[in-house]
Amino acid sequence: MAEKSVILSAEEEARLLKPIDEYVGKIQSQIDALRWDGSDKVNSLKNQIAVAKEDKNLSKEQQNQIIADCKKELEKAKAVEDANKQKIASLIADAEGYLAKHYKTEYYDIVAKSCEAEKSAENSNYEKLKAEIQAEEKKAISKLSNADDIKAEKYTYKNKLFDAQMTHESRLQEIKDRKHDAYMHKYHLIDLLRMSKYTFAQKQAQKWENYKYSFNMTQYLYRNGLYIVIILIFIALCIITPIVKNAQLLTVTNILNILQQASPRMFLALGVAGLILLTGTDLSVGRMVGMGMVTATIIMHNGINTGSVFGHIFDFSSMPPVQKALLALAVCIILTTAFAMVAGFFMAKFKMHPFISTMANMLIIFGLVTYATKGVSFGAIDSAIPNMFIPQIGRFPTIILWAVAAIIIVWFIWNKTIFGKNLYAVGGNPEAAAVSGISVFKVTMGAFILAGILYGCGSWLECNRMIGSGSAAYGQGWDMDAIAACVVGGVSFTGGIGKISGVVTGVLIFTSLTYSLTILGIDTNLQFIFEGIIILAAVTLDCLKYVQKK
Repeated sequence: MAEKSVILSAEEEARLLKPIDEYVGKIQSQIDALRWDGSDKVNSLKNQIAVAKEDKNLSKEQQNQIIADCKKELEKAKAVEDANKQKIASLIADAEGYLAKHYKTEYYDIVAKSCEAEKSAENSNYEKLKAEIQAEEKKAISKLSNADDIKAEKYTYKNKLFDAQMTHESRLQEIKDRKHDAYMHKYHLIDLLRMSKYTFAQKQAQKWENYKYSFNMTQYLYRNGLYIVIILIFIALCIITPIVKNAQLLTVTNILNILQQASPRMFLALGVAGLILLTGTDLSVGRMVGMGMVTATIIMHNGINTGSVFGHIFDFSSMPPVQKALLALAVCIILTTAFAMVAGFFMAKFKMHPFISTMANMLIIFGLVTYATKGVSFGAIDSAIPNMFIPQIGRFPTIILWAVAAIIIVWFIWNKTIFGKNLYAVGGNPEAAAVSGISVFKVTMGAFILAGILYGCGSWLECNRMIGSGSAAYGQGWDMDAIAACVVGGVSFTGGIGKISGVVTGVLIFTSLTYSLTILGIDTNLQFIFEGIIILAAVTLDCLKYVQKK
């Protein structure tokens, strides 16, 4: 009975709120009267001027006359506004002071307590109802002997239980909504007082309340559960490493090394992410890297090349280092983009699954480069080139800045261009996008071209980082790393879902994990197991989101 007495009816809640609304309402009426010939008139006259400027039915003379008349009135209105500003500020302060003193203690706390009591009562009633339904079922089944009748009774029981659950959840949501509305009503009053010009503290309070209101633990774990587990793994590695290897894992040097290793891979992951956004993928990334490494090493080689390509030995030693580097970059981009366009064409034109077209690319590239070079490594590049393009400034490797630039550019393309918006549209629903006038063919080709450019830049950058040593076998497994980074970063294979921030997070996670396990001396083959488990977990969580929706 005590619990029931705490629970308020709608009429009782209204009675509690009435004196607050009346007090603030009186102040609001005074403010509205002061604003009538001031702020309200200023806004109205500004709108009239804007409308007059855009009205094509008016002559130039009429426009000028209307604008001139409005400006005269505007000056008067601004004078009234300035004259009333202090009085309005004082009234707002009075109302907000009253709300701060009375709203929480005399209304919200009481409503919140009522809602908690009602929630507890609802949970108790639900448990009683479940027990009653279960008892009914047992009683009904005990009287039956036919298997079909028993099956039908169990089906009826499940339906009753489901209906009870839905009703229960709906009731809990109503209670939650009422508590939230009670909290936000204060800011509705402040909104009218301030004309939506909240203070910083008021904005943050509303954001926090809305976050608590919309927070769902299940959905939160779906979105962030994997990241939480990975963070816990890193914490464990940070604890284990000093014990096993007598060295700290979390140091500035190690962090910079991780970022340095991640930089070329960032280009590849950003390229693949655009294809996954279209429900595609790219299995040729690793071989693209190998081709780019060989190309860049040959052009930027220190002296005459010792190896041959189709029997021909190249000599770029007469070229200045800057020209060699830029030529290498251009050729890498041209080659990777050309092959990417081939795979994209078959997907866009013939609806071929990119798994097939990129797998064919992978085989062709590897076979071509291996045959051309006989599988040999082309040694080191001119040491002057890395010092020019990715110099070490103190302890800071500037190769990181290349990755940052790529992230900013791709983010801009995805979020601020028509192509980016079309990319999401085609990925989400290509049929609807086509009906809307979007060229699916052009968008698909554009995604593959962008990916090819990023592959070329990434392989060239990796060549600079490693100071050459290009071979056809280089980059093996990088395709899986790039795809895995995208998946872990939340780029969904269902299409149209993904953020650049997620891709960046995914690359950093995998690079950090590989680096950490290498420091611990974990065998490379065992590292693949960790990577596979993380991919499975990420895709499973992604799938669960859509299973839950259905």
